[in-house]
Amino acid sequence: MANVDLTQVGKNFVKSAETRESVELRSLWQDQPVVLFFLRRFGCQVCRWMASEISKLEPDLRASGVALVGIGPEEVGLKEFKESGFFKGFIYVDEQKKSYKDLGFKRYTALSVVPAALGKKVRDITSKASAEGIQGNFSGDLMQSGGMLIVAKGGEKVLLHFIQDSPGDHVPLEDISKSLGIAAKVTSGQRPVCVCLQARGSATAVTMPQQTALHPFILDGTDQCEIRRQTTSSALCLCECISSP
Repeated sequence: MANVDLTQVGKNFVKSAETRESVELRSLWQDQPVVLFFLRRFGCQVCRWMASEISKLEPDLRASGVALVGIGPEEVGLKEFKESGFFKGFIYVDEQKKSYKDLGFKRYTALSVVPAALGKKVRDITSKASAEGIQGNFSGDLMQSGGMLIVAKGGEKVLLHFIQDSPGDHVPLEDISKSLGIAAKVTSGQRPVCVCLQARGSATAVTMPQQTALHPFILDGTDQCEIRRQTTSSALCLCECISSP
């Protein structure tokens, strides 16, 4: 883990995707510990899967007084990212990419980005994402990499600083929980289960593509819930997320 100058990094400004207000990064850890997830792009399929994966920890983080924050390097793709519900924390944008630079998140070149994007780690996550109904696009800055920073309350110390080498690199959920000293109820790769509250008059257990507290789904003829499937012949059901078996 490289040394991080929290005083310097904390002076950088990021803009809230909700309020459009620009705040200093250090304000995010002033009153509570924070997990800062730096995305490569909002439209990146791999990043969207990682965001969905990290979001599994949100209930445990919130219960422990830890803030979950996602930061993107630009606004391209932000609207779709928010509306699709890939991430369950607060979202900010570092338009100057100053925090990315200060934290050592590298930029690819035209020559290095292609082999990096075709690596096995990326292919493996792309397969998982596709299986869970998560898609992406190539809009925006393709050259930026990302990572993660976890800071103790008040900026007392850096609990974790992770820099991507490959676009498919990410921090396992267990390591995030361990760095914060909290117990989590989920593990990496664990898929939640939901119960259809309205499915032809009876409850039907199904596998849910994305973890969501209470999300409208469309039930098709095979009794499988698929997020955002649009079909007029299907019956609407509400799926409530419960713990995986």
